[in-house]
Amino acid sequence: MNVDQLADQLRRDPMFMENVVRWEVIPARAAQYAPYPEGLDERLLPVLQKRGIHQLYSHQAHAVQAVLAGRDVVVVTPTASGKTMCYNLPVLSSILQNEDARALYLFPTKALSADQVSELYELIEEMGVGIKTYTYDGDTPGAARKAVRQAGHIVVTNPDMLHSGILPHHTKWVKLFENLKYIVIDEIHTYRGVFGSNLANVLRRLLRLCDFYGSKPQFILCSATIANPQELAELLTGRSVTMIDDNGAPMGQRHFVFYNPPVINRQLGIRKGVIPETREIAGMLLKNGIQTITFARSRLVVEVMTKYLKDIVRDPLGNAGRVRGYRGGYLPTQRREIERGLRAGQIDAVVSTNALELGIDIGALDACVLCGYPGTIASAWQQAGRAGRRKGTSIVFYVASSAAIDQYIVNHPDYFLHQSPENALLNPNNLYILLSHFKCAAFELPFEDGDSFGNAPGTEELLDYLDDAHILRHVDGRYHWSSEDFPASEISLRSAASENFVIIDITDPAHHRVIGEMDRYTVPMLLHENAIYMHEAQQYQVEKLDFDACKAFIRQVDTGYYTDANLNISLSLLDIEKQEEAENGVGRTLGEVKVTTLVTMFKKIRFDTHENLGFGHVRLPEMDMHTTAMWWTLPESLCARYENDELKNGMLAVANLLRIVAPLYLMCAPQDVAVQYQVKSPMTDKPTVIIYDNCPGGVGLAHKAYGMQQMLLEKALQIATDCTCSQGCPSCAGPIGEIGENGKKTAMALLKELIR
Repeated sequence: MNVDQLADQLRRDPMFMENVVRWEVIPARAAQYAPYPEGLDERLLPVLQKRGIHQLYSHQAHAVQAVLAGRDVVVVTPTASGKTMCYNLPVLSSILQNEDARALYLFPTKALSADQVSELYELIEEMGVGIKTYTYDGDTPGAARKAVRQAGHIVVTNPDMLHSGILPHHTKWVKLFENLKYIVIDEIHTYRGVFGSNLANVLRRLLRLCDFYGSKPQFILCSATIANPQELAELLTGRSVTMIDDNGAPMGQRHFVFYNPPVINRQLGIRKGVIPETREIAGMLLKNGIQTITFARSRLVVEVMTKYLKDIVRDPLGNAGRVRGYRGGYLPTQRREIERGLRAGQIDAVVSTNALELGIDIGALDACVLCGYPGTIASAWQQAGRAGRRKGTSIVFYVASSAAIDQYIVNHPDYFLHQSPENALLNPNNLYILLSHFKCAAFELPFEDGDSFGNAPGTEELLDYLDDAHILRHVDGRYHWSSEDFPASEISLRSAASENFVIIDITDPAHHRVIGEMDRYTVPMLLHENAIYMHEAQQYQVEKLDFDACKAFIRQVDTGYYTDANLNISLSLLDIEKQEEAENGVGRTLGEVKVTTLVTMFKKIRFDTHENLGFGHVRLPEMDMHTTAMWWTLPESLCARYENDELKNGMLAVANLLRIVAPLYLMCAPQDVAVQYQVKSPMTDKPTVIIYDNCPGGVGLAHKAYGMQQMLLEKALQIATDCTCSQGCPSCAGPIGEIGENGKKTAMALLKELIR
């Protein structure tokens, strides 16, 4: 059955359609073409024409033209619109005309690097020229590294390797730095928050070295659709950038189905679970032979869903390779094997976290199922774009969970379909991050008096601070590195934790094997002792977690349940930046806080029924994070109107409402910002509601929230007012069982006081 037939069949099915809130058909779009720009090397044209490319899409032609004219460029078009040509053509053309020219390609993941290099190889092979392209990452053999450094015309790497493997060893890369003409950065929309703030500083270090070696490279950046691509590109590079966003690529017809699971308890507003409903839809696509990708928000849900779908296709011998899981934590060889299987059509269904959201070529998929809202509009469109990449009809199902933000999106499909995607926020001058890169920059090349570090503020003060701390030494007008440490090895670009944990399977005592890895912040939730860890739908029990050695030892089991841990969060005050008090006594403050997280217990949850089978204790150390926050304090005169439990329930409901509006109006992913309430806060000694950046040092979200707090509170009140429930439900203030009978009413009264 093809997608058109399935769509017709579903539209005639009343049981399915009664849960469909909106069925949007996005029409096909024809291609817009433009001729090859002048200045492109003639040797490229026959190769392109041999591939059937007789002219370029309009955005490709305009991007190539702008690059050849010497401008820094950011290209912003949807998934599968041929952005690769926007940088490959000018780079190859320049190297053909000057064989000393060099280019550096940066991709956020190794998978994307490998994928893009294969396409570049093919072009070079067909031309029969000696342009040498190499991937330089952690998997590059030692013997090949010297050849890459000496002879690589195009060096393909990732930000992590540039940060720790290339910049600190720049004296071995003289040929690259002296002749660097282009820096290509793909998928820049992924560089937000901590990762983006780190990359901006890595680029400051890179440009400082280029300046030292006498090269003046040009930037070519590419992004999927976000609200502020030009601003993001300029923040990353510290330069003015020309934006190209006239997408000329064709697109097939796409059905977008908003599906809200049926209500099973009307009083409590509880709906049927998102996992069983997603399993039904993905299973139906699988049975009809429609190649499908299902996106889930967490590693745990990916593994549970993979197990369910494998059970559908398992043959008499127990093989179920037509269904695969895919997520961070799988080893690179396993991920490459899954990508190849998808391209070759050997895999009918893949269940993935957002790891497959990026532009890795996984062939022509016909359908996409989103198990819950991915967290941002930009992310949802990226995921939906993985289906229908080759002009045919495709179908996307968005299955909403009971979570308030999911219910908001599914009940406001126009917000999703027509709202501008989110801003990518980053803060390169976050002191926590900036200081780390100052150390790296000083290690790479001494600072001279009066030197700047890109457009970073306070260079002199930071250098003096590092001199006082005996990390740098100021001699004869220069700041030299004087510590014994190698600074880059201590800094992780993607998180505040510097080292991943290795996961070791000890099922066979004679043959221990590494099957995956996990970042330090996720480990307490998923790899505590007695946790059920799932990998490719196989269950393992964690036998031992060695926190100091960063190792987890696991053994294969078949338990019939999975585990989910509880996280306790406490906050303490570090510093106050701004403070004001309203006439009614409500306090509003912006400042720095310490967030302490501790996993204390875990639940055992049965497969299929999802019932709770019991609890277990977790004994692990606390983890601390310094970040920025804003908070409201309630005056005693207001609190005196309510009983203690009533106030607690009302504040919980206010926090639930702010969790819906904060990501929507701060234009960020829900996991980037956190909302907490404290009936008697250790920070203020008063009832307090707190919004904080969920990353070390903060990236400016709390500052943004402080500036638009009135709007956030008004939108939270509007959601509670507009919701048809009488006493609260998961779509607004939270279910009655959580917030009590008067929780919603109290929350609305508190919000009115906060708004004054």
